[in-house]
Amino acid sequence: MRAITLKNGELGMQQDRVSPSSGEGEVLLNLRLAGICRTDLELVSGYYPYSGVLGHEFVADVVAGSDRLAGKRVVGEINASCFSCELCAYGSDHHCPQRTVLGIVDRDGCFSDRFLLPEKNLHVVPDHVPDESAVFVEPLAAAFRIVEQVRTEPGQKWLVVGDGRLGQLVARVLALQGVELTVVGRHPRKLVLLEKLGIRTAIDTTGSGTGKGIPGGFDFAVDCAGNASGFDLARRSLRPEGTLILKSTYAGTLEIDASACVVDEITVLGSRCGPFEPAIAALASGEIDPRDLTDAEFPLENGLEAFRKAAEKGVMKVLLRP
Repeated sequence: MRAITLKNGELGMQQDRVSPSSGEGEVLLNLRLAGICRTDLELVSGYYPYSGVLGHEFVADVVAGSDRLAGKRVVGEINASCFSCELCAYGSDHHCPQRTVLGIVDRDGCFSDRFLLPEKNLHVVPDHVPDESAVFVEPLAAAFRIVEQVRTEPGQKWLVVGDGRLGQLVARVLALQGVELTVVGRHPRKLVLLEKLGIRTAIDTTGSGTGKGIPGGFDFAVDCAGNASGFDLARRSLRPEGTLILKSTYAGTLEIDASACVVDEITVLGSRCGPFEPAIAALASGEIDPRDLTDAEFPLENGLEAFRKAAEKGVMKVLLRP
């Protein structure tokens, strides 16, 4: 079968990889559509020493390994956990120390014709939701994690820093909560997508994170930029006793003015994987339609070209179709 692989830091297109087999709770899936994520690009850049098939955002058909889901169209949670350790028993299975992670940690990913995931990770996609929307369920679930962690109320002032793929989805989820929302970014082309949805936007024209012209006093700030300037802007936008939510991983280390966080009594909250059910429901109801975030689609066999496109500045979502 075909597969996009990472080996010894080298991205490759393999044409004759052996197809996996279902068994021991593992379900065999046929890929329908997949999305290239920022994490995939970071793995290629050496963010984490992974070797294997890349990819974790997908829509697929169940081929074997589950009578209940046979023939169903599914999406899947990426953390395959043990469900026997203390963290799993506590309900934090996405932090299981024995977990494998699809296309990221010790488990081949979805950028191949066929791949495996445990049955309990899979969620059926409603028939009327197109593949081109369903492929966004995993990152959209990550956006819904924020409202799982924080109680939102009308009148709260929220700032989202970053107008890329993740920032777009976070903004659309927060807009459903009735909060006073502003999104700051550097790309007018991307911000206009949010403006069409009635979301207030602002441009960081300096590109330095100074946030010139952007008001402060926010109750919550979500950093989706994943860089030092985005972090600084999100932090400085908060009122005293505000909450800083870190939604993106960072390359290298950050210099943080910890004393200022103490003086202002800032709460810092990390936020990662999230619940699939509300993400699927939002797509099914039409409350969120992420298809305007797709910039390009490539056949799976042109995966290397697709990765080059996804790495271009300003590009949002690139899809792969087998």
